[in-house]
Amino acid sequence: MPARTLMVQGTSSGAGKSLLTAALCRVYARRGFRVLPFKAQNMSNNAAVTPCGGEIGRAQALQARAAGVEPRPEMNPVLLKPLADTRSEVVVLGRRDPALTSLPWRERGVALWDTVRGSLAALRAEADLVVIEGAGSPAEINLPDVVNMRVAHEADAPVLLVADIDRGGAFAALYGTWALLPEADRARIAGFVLNKFRGDASLLAPAPETLRERTGVPTLGVVPWLRLDLPEEDAAAVDDRGSGGATTLAAVRLPHLSNFDDLDPLAAEPGVRVRWTDRPEGLADADAVVLPGTRNTTGDLRWLWETGLAAAIRTRAAAGVPVVGLCGGYQMLGASVADPLGLEDGGEVPGLGLLDARTVLAADKTTRRARGRWTGAAGPLAALRGTEVSGYEIHHGHTEPGLGAEVLLEVEGEPAGVAAGAVWGCYLHGAFGDDALRATWLGSLRGGPAASAGRRWETHLDRELDRLADAVEASLDMAAVDRLAGFTAAGR
Repeated sequence: MPARTLMVQGTSSGAGKSLLTAALCRVYARRGFRVLPFKAQNMSNNAAVTPCGGEIGRAQALQARAAGVEPRPEMNPVLLKPLADTRSEVVVLGRRDPALTSLPWRERGVALWDTVRGSLAALRAEADLVVIEGAGSPAEINLPDVVNMRVAHEADAPVLLVADIDRGGAFAALYGTWALLPEADRARIAGFVLNKFRGDASLLAPAPETLRERTGVPTLGVVPWLRLDLPEEDAAAVDDRGSGGATTLAAVRLPHLSNFDDLDPLAAEPGVRVRWTDRPEGLADADAVVLPGTRNTTGDLRWLWETGLAAAIRTRAAAGVPVVGLCGGYQMLGASVADPLGLEDGGEVPGLGLLDARTVLAADKTTRRARGRWTGAAGPLAALRGTEVSGYEIHHGHTEPGLGAEVLLEVEGEPAGVAAGAVWGCYLHGAFGDDALRATWLGSLRGGPAASAGRRWETHLDRELDRLADAVEASLDMAAVDRLAGFTAAGR
């Protein structure tokens, strides 16, 4: 018998669907059920790598972690990674699909629906419950639907419709979404949820009851605004993080920013502030500069030169300020990045020239979980030499170190990072989740030896997921949600 299903949709992007889905995965997994997450189509450059080497949205990887299972491509069968305002790479079941990438937006839905259906069916065949996340809003009536109500009908899923009350207009958004839907889609909506609430919930009356009178749909809970050290799905949600204090890290907000959660473990450390900036003046007084990943290295490298940020980073490096590049940021630190096949913006772009290395983008894309070994004998990470670090790689092309570069990191015997003094970069996403690396590098910024990491990152993530699940479980009418999910106090 296929698994029961429960779907979380939102009145808009950023309503909190991803984290609410993660919370429900954790709630039911803690009760002993086998829960699997699913999102038919995601648009995000913040990707994760599954054990088989496939790419999926990082939100679905987090949901899998919340459910206590390994992520797999079927959990997010279609991933759109924006290359420009009107162009996206299409990843299907974890792998880049060049043919679909070249298709116009509206033609992709027909080609992708069988993949969506098959992935959902595969998950339902082995779970007790599949918690499904929608995308954007189900009332985006200008777009073909392969991710919201069409999936709800396919899965026979009751829908929780979520609104971000912190933004204001939440009741209008809930009612307007419901009103725009056809009758068959309205019938799928089983409950409203108000998310990210700050204040006295008693002041919301009589709005929830008025909404029920007009729609027939009850409000099943008010979830409080929570500050969590959990990965964001969308770069639009990226903001300054950290407790402030001794150490300020300036992170460059690239136009095609990806895998920005690489910096989350740093921001969670006591006394560390991560300040995101897209202006040269934002680098002033920072203790270090970080160039994160990007889905368009050549385009964003040109942008660095055009905005004056490239010159500002070079000036700061010349003054002895440490500079770190991760993945695409690592490529930018070298002498040049060439894109002979036009995978991104094409051509060859001068790099920042802070590392003796050159990158050539190639058709083959490296997507893998990886374990590397620190090899640098000098610089701020010298104390780590000979130790291992794990993470994942997502990148096109190959970076060749020159004679003036010290190989800092090796993965499977090949260079995966280089260094020159206080400037270093590597391909390994998730490296700062390693407690030893984080403590060693932050210690070098503070002019002392490595200290113990303030937090054990992996343990901290699971505690944050439990804190999220506890808050959601306490805020929702869980008896009603259990009925929608097909569960009772006695079990299934």
